[in-house]
Amino acid sequence: MMLKLASALLLLASSEAFTPQSLVGRRQSALSVATEPPASTAATTGGNTDWSPRSWREREVQQGPNYEDEEELEQAIDTIKKFSPLVFAGEVRSLHEQLARACSGQGFLLMGGDCAEAFNEFNVDHVRDSFRVLLQMALVLTFGSAMPVIKVGRMAGQFAKPRSEPDEVRDGVALPSYRGDIINREEFTPEARRHNPNNMVEAYHQSAQTLNILRAFSTGGYADMSRLHAWNLDFVETTDEGSRYRKFATKVDESLRFMKAIGVDTSSPTFTKTEFYTAHECLLLPYEEALTRKDSTTGRYYDCSGHMLWVGERTRQLDGAHLEFVRGIGNPLGVKISDKCTPEELIRIIDTMNPQNIPGRLTIVVRMGAEKVRKNLPALIRAVQREGKSVLWISDPVHGNTYKTDSGIKTRNFDAIRDELRAFFDVHDEMGSHPGGVHLEMTGEDVTECTGGISGVSEDTLNDRYHTFCDPRLNGAQALELAFLIAERMRLRTGLPPIE
Repeated sequence: MMLKLASALLLLASSEAFTPQSLVGRRQSALSVATEPPASTAATTGGNTDWSPRSWREREVQQGPNYEDEEELEQAIDTIKKFSPLVFAGEVRSLHEQLARACSGQGFLLMGGDCAEAFNEFNVDHVRDSFRVLLQMALVLTFGSAMPVIKVGRMAGQFAKPRSEPDEVRDGVALPSYRGDIINREEFTPEARRHNPNNMVEAYHQSAQTLNILRAFSTGGYADMSRLHAWNLDFVETTDEGSRYRKFATKVDESLRFMKAIGVDTSSPTFTKTEFYTAHECLLLPYEEALTRKDSTTGRYYDCSGHMLWVGERTRQLDGAHLEFVRGIGNPLGVKISDKCTPEELIRIIDTMNPQNIPGRLTIVVRMGAEKVRKNLPALIRAVQREGKSVLWISDPVHGNTYKTDSGIKTRNFDAIRDELRAFFDVHDEMGSHPGGVHLEMTGEDVTECTGGISGVSEDTLNDRYHTFCDPRLNGAQALELAFLIAERMRLRTGLPPIE
C-alpha cells in the first residue's frame, strides 16, 4: 500500500505548470503574441483560410446582448484589444498536450468552479477556498484513478450566463434578464439591467486579478503536498467525509515521509507547486474577439481570455456564430450536449470544431440526467467510435438535475447528481470507452444551495446560506464527497482495492 500510494503521489507531482522553469518559455511565447491581430488576416489553425477573429459577425448570434450604443461597444472592444493577454500560448499548448493524453485514457479532467463570477463577491478568500477544494478533489482522484488529474477552474472569465427568456417580469414590470455581470447587473432596476459594454472592461480586470491569485497559490508553496492538513476547511473538521479525508491525508503524509527516507527530495518544485488552468463558456463573442491574439511563432490564433473555452447547449448551432468563432482558435475546446443531440449532429459538430481530428482539441461535456444518459449516450459514443473521432468524454452531472422546490427555490439534489455520474461510468464500461472527467458547478464556501449529501442540506435549510445569483452550486463537502465516489469507481475499473 505504501509503495502504491507513493507512486500515486509521484504521479500527482509530475505536473509543473506555473513553475519558474515553465514560465520562462511561456513569457517568451507571450512576447511573440501580437497585442492586436489584424481583423482581415485569416487564421492558420486547421487550414481555416476563410476564418478571422471577426468572421463570427456574419453569422446569427444566439444569446447575445442587445447593446444600444454601437460606438460605446466599439470603444470598449478597442480598450480590451490594447490590454495584455490574460493567458499565454505556451500555457494553452501545455493544457492541450495533457488533454491529448487523457483522450487515450491516460488522464482525468477535473473542471469546477462558480456558476457565474460576480463583481461584488470577488475576494482572495473566495478564490483560495475554491482552489483548495479542487486540490483536495484532485488528490483523491489521483489516488483513485492512478492517473494524472488535469485541474481546470471555472474561473477568471466565467461571467456570462445564457437565459431561457430575454426579459424578467416582477410585479408587472418587465426588464431585461440578468445575463451575468459582464453584461448587466442583478439588481432589478432599468440602469442595472441595461446591457453595458463597459462591464467587459471590468470583467477583464477582475479576471487578471483572479489569475494572479491562482498563479501565486500554484507556485508560492500553498499547493505543497506536505501541507495537506493545512488545506482543510471547516467542513473537513465537522463532517464524516472530512474525517475520511483526514485519514487519507495521513496516509499521504506517511508516504511522503517514506519517500524522504529513501532519498526523494519532497521539497523540490515537483512536490511544492501544481498545475492549474482556467476555462469559461465562450458566450460573449465581442469580449472573446477582443482578447484573440496571433502567436507569431506558430501563426495560430489563440483566445487569450482563458486556457480552455466551451460552447454551451444553447449556442452550438452548426451555422451559428459561436461555432464559427471557436473553429479558428488554437485553444482546447469543449461543447455541451444534452439528449437533444443526435449522433449525426454530434459528428457534424466534431467535424466543425476539430476538422483535423487532433487529440486533446475537443472535449464532449455530457449533461442529460441519469435516465437519459443510459438511453442516449451509447449511440453517441458508438457514432464517435465508428467515425474514428478523437474526443474526451466528461460528465456534467449538475445541469440536467436542476429543479424548483414548492417554495420556488432553484436547487439540485446530490443523489440525482451521483446517479448521473454512475450512469456515465456504467455506459463507458459497456462501450469500452474512457470516462475522462467531470465538470461541476461548485464552491469552496459552505453554502446551502444543493440538497443532500454528507453535509445534510435539506429543502428546509436552503435559505440558510443560499448566495448564488444564478444556478445552485455544490458546497465544499458535497464536492469532496463526489470526488471520493468517483475515485472509488475509478479504482474498480483498474482493479485496485477501495479507499478505506
